[in-house]
Amino acid sequence: MAPLANIPSAVTDLAAKQRGGVIIAHFTVPVFTTEHVAIKDPLTLDLRVGVWPEHATVDTWAAGAKPAPAPALAGGFANYEIPATEWAGKEVVIAARVAGTNGKESSWSNYVILPVVAAPDQPQDLRAASTPAGIRLSWRASGGHFRVLRKAGDDASYAIVAPDVTAHEWTDALATPGTAYSYLVQSVVPLSNAREAESELTEVKITAEVPPPSAPTGLLAVPAPSTIELTWEASSGDVAGYRIYRASGAGDFEKIADVNAIPTYSDHAVEHGKTYRYTVSAVDQAGHEGPRSAIKEVAMP
Repeated sequence: MAPLANIPSAVTDLAAKQRGGVIIAHFTVPVFTTEHVAIKDPLTLDLRVGVWPEHATVDTWAAGAKPAPAPALAGGFANYEIPATEWAGKEVVIAARVAGTNGKESSWSNYVILPVVAAPDQPQDLRAASTPAGIRLSWRASGGHFRVLRKAGDDASYAIVAPDVTAHEWTDALATPGTAYSYLVQSVVPLSNAREAESELTEVKITAEVPPPSAPTGLLAVPAPSTIELTWEASSGDVAGYRIYRASGAGDFEKIADVNAIPTYSDHAVEHGKTYRYTVSAVDQAGHEGPRSAIKEVAMP
């Protein structure tokens, strides 16, 4: 029987991308030889980054490419973070190979062709606010493409919820009231060969609030002998009570009362011969006020 060659299997899943000013690369560390025999530790990992010169061969590229710093190893993966500044504006080729304790090297991995750019602008001043339409995110950054990731409650990881936002704001219409969320936003720069560079991530946290009650409808104002009687259709949502506003003549509106959830009110502080305008809003259990109703005008005889 011929002796075993004991050559490590090649890396087959090398992947790389640019995040901020760093090239992030990773691959699964081979555990078998080409003859499917377990490899003895330790392996020597060799990942290189460099421009592919015109008319170059694999050997001439490898000779001129720059070896990457030692990776972090976790769960059978080799993870690299390589400063990208020296290659900004260039297209680089990235490949990896491994060598066993006997010094025998695998063949080169799959090649990753990566255009490198100046570090994309990280979003700044990221803010989150609960609105009736959902959680609204807003931020400042140059560029016109952004990605939003979200994690809800005790979720272990983030999920992409908006892969390509072309404005400096986005509303999460699917946020559930009462749930705590963490959001990440990053700039994305589309590149050639369907690749992209991304910025570092900016985080914001918020608990989605219950939307305020809807505006009351059907407001009526009817003069009585010494009062003006108000009635309206009840608002939908979490209604704890109503807030009554009144304006005399062409004057400004002022709050005149907070009442319970019964949709009626008697205004005793009125004078004969004057005209009044009324509007009503609903307030929830947490004290959040909803939009006001349509205005109703009435003359007190």
